[in-house]
Amino acid sequence: MDRRSFLKCLTVASAATVLPFHTVAAQTRRAKNVVLVHGLFADGSCWSGVIARLQAAGLNVVAVQNPLTTLDDSVVETRRVLAEQVGPTVLVGHSFSGMILSEVGDDPIVSSLVYVAARAPDAGEDYAALAKCFPASPATAGIVFDGDEGRLTETAFLQDFAEDLPPAQARVLYAVQEPFHKALLAARTTHAAWRSKQTFYAISTEDRTINPDLQRFMAARMKAITIELKSSHLSLISHPDAITSLILEAAAGIKPSIDAMS
Repeated sequence: MDRRSFLKCLTVASAATVLPFHTVAAQTRRAKNVVLVHGLFADGSCWSGVIARLQAAGLNVVAVQNPLTTLDDSVVETRRVLAEQVGPTVLVGHSFSGMILSEVGDDPIVSSLVYVAARAPDAGEDYAALAKCFPASPATAGIVFDGDEGRLTETAFLQDFAEDLPPAQARVLYAVQEPFHKALLAARTTHAAWRSKQTFYAISTEDRTINPDLQRFMAARMKAITIELKSSHLSLISHPDAITSLILEAAAGIKPSIDAMS
């Protein structure tokens, strides 16, 4: 795609964006709680390695069981879990659940946002149009539908979603993947919480599910504090120490560097 086509594509994708960028507060609040949200082809257990590490660090951790039916349903369930927290809370999302972070992350209890190889749409943005500005990821071709329910084939799951995990472990994850409803793929957020909250992003450089350059574009647009991991889409499983460290940084209420905020 040439530069002119690329810029035109981004203009179309962001046509609904009208919100100004608000500078993130210079100091976030120290958080004692972490709420984790999973994306497509997974369930809450995908956070197990990260949960154990965060608990060992003394944090209260809850994983949302994302219903993957409609964006509204996912938002309701995430808000329910957030309402149960006492005090500042880091909200963390993987993959599709970045949509949820953007939608509910402006809740006053949320102190910061952590996107893990995640979608990061602007308010009203057509994410599908944005994604088309970048080469298609191989996993997309591996989605199959049974009526309105979609899932990855075993081949796509092992080769394009969890390719850096031991095959035996990847097959277990494949067996418990939660089907998603087709309506999720066309959903649009009405908020962009990253415009008002300190934001972190973990890019997976070997990702075959969300193009790494798309991840870099979204992280840069959010002015997120960013790390890059040589990982598949499932960095939360293959690199739990790095993901945990990023979440702990978010929970610490650090003051962003000038470079990160510029």
